[in-house]
Amino acid sequence: MIYGIDTFTFHDVLEIAKYPKLAKLNEQAKAQILKSQNNVRRIVESDRTVYGINTGFGPLCDTKISEEETAQLQHNLIISHAVGVGNPIDKELSKIMMICKIHALSKGFSGVSLEVIERMILMLEKDIIPVVPEQGSVGASGDLAPLSHLVLPLLGLGQVWDNGKPHDTRIVLEENNLKPLRLGPKEGLGLINGTQFILAHAIKGLEKMEYLLDLADLAAAMSLEAYRGSASPFKKQLHEIRPFPGSQSVAERMLMFLEGSENLKIHEDCSRVQDPYSIRCVPQVHGASRNAFEHLKAMAEIELNSVTDNPIVLSGEESISGGNFHGQPLALPLDYATLAAAEIGNISDRRSYLLLEGKFGLPRLLTESSGLNSGFMIPQYTTAALVTENKTLCFPASADSIPTSLGQEDHVSMGSISGRKFNRVLDNLVPIFAVELMFAAQGLEFRRPARCSEIVEENYDILRSSVRKLTNDREIGKDILAIAELIKDRAFIVNK
Repeated sequence: MIYGIDTFTFHDVLEIAKYPKLAKLNEQAKAQILKSQNNVRRIVESDRTVYGINTGFGPLCDTKISEEETAQLQHNLIISHAVGVGNPIDKELSKIMMICKIHALSKGFSGVSLEVIERMILMLEKDIIPVVPEQGSVGASGDLAPLSHLVLPLLGLGQVWDNGKPHDTRIVLEENNLKPLRLGPKEGLGLINGTQFILAHAIKGLEKMEYLLDLADLAAAMSLEAYRGSASPFKKQLHEIRPFPGSQSVAERMLMFLEGSENLKIHEDCSRVQDPYSIRCVPQVHGASRNAFEHLKAMAEIELNSVTDNPIVLSGEESISGGNFHGQPLALPLDYATLAAAEIGNISDRRSYLLLEGKFGLPRLLTESSGLNSGFMIPQYTTAALVTENKTLCFPASADSIPTSLGQEDHVSMGSISGRKFNRVLDNLVPIFAVELMFAAQGLEFRRPARCSEIVEENYDILRSSVRKLTNDREIGKDILAIAELIKDRAFIVNK
């Protein structure tokens, strides 16, 4: 994969984060970068005033900076903007930010030098990854604070990860025989203007959500088997006359999960007319969340392959001061995807509750000795709490805007908060699905000797390899954590 030249997918970025040497700069990309660097030099040598090259920043854009002071201007920009607070983001997120930043700068419209970009690539390859605080970006003039922390190590400042802990950058650079860089005109602004903090959270969230959407379908299928529900709502003809792509995909997947189930054959002779919505409407609900996923994926991959700093340098004579750094194009779909993620957890909790009711051959609380034993009563409290927490995280951060920069930045996206909330909701889905899978497996114990579909039986065995059937009360909190680990390890089979 070639930085600045190839079109990256979000999967490409995740692969490069694991194997940094997969991506490189070829001669064409280097030529683009050098051309852009030369364009900035020509602007500096001219008498024209161009924002961020020979002016101050934000509300100081009307303050002219001399040619001699342009390097100090860029240095001051980064150290003054590195004001993030809170816990550090995961090291992987910092790596994703770096990859996205390198890719954008390598397109040759930002004026950042080849030396700086090659240093960033070298840092990736040597695993010298900056420590970036999680709070402080309003997601509009770019992710200024987090990106400033991301590039402080280029100057020999800030902290980088070393053996899982933050360490002083200068020490780590010395250990790797690297010296701090001195930035040229426009470079500081090019480095910290952009949406790479928001984008990194979108990419990581997409990775999580892609698997969790598939897992949601599996959990629903296992619950349906335990409940002995009907597969009729998944028939192709039904979804052809309301052809939302997500619904059609989920309906097809549900039929795949249920193929050959003996429980479905037994259901054909029962007296029930319809199942509750949490079973019957799985294609419509899960499918709507899949539609939101696809929208975020499309928007994130456009952003990934875009130039998002300001000003954009087109030539030595022309630059455009615009708003490509504004995070709104990602903030809105991130908020939408957050709601979509929360909803697959919401309906999962409802299926868990159904299995506890003691209907259609299942014992109350999924235990034969309830009273003396509480059975699975309390895990549903846990899912209820997590579902409600997710609901509180669904308020759209993009609906809020607090003006900054003395009113120069009078509308901001707050997309960084959208991205962080999105990932928190997704993380909460893991124990929610762990509980549903635990309940479904327990429910299947009361349907034996009837066999489920082959793929459901395989997943039942995976779950039972870590968690045994509940007969009498025990510390089932440990069981939830064990299943959650299986989910995090992607141990469950969610596709044929």
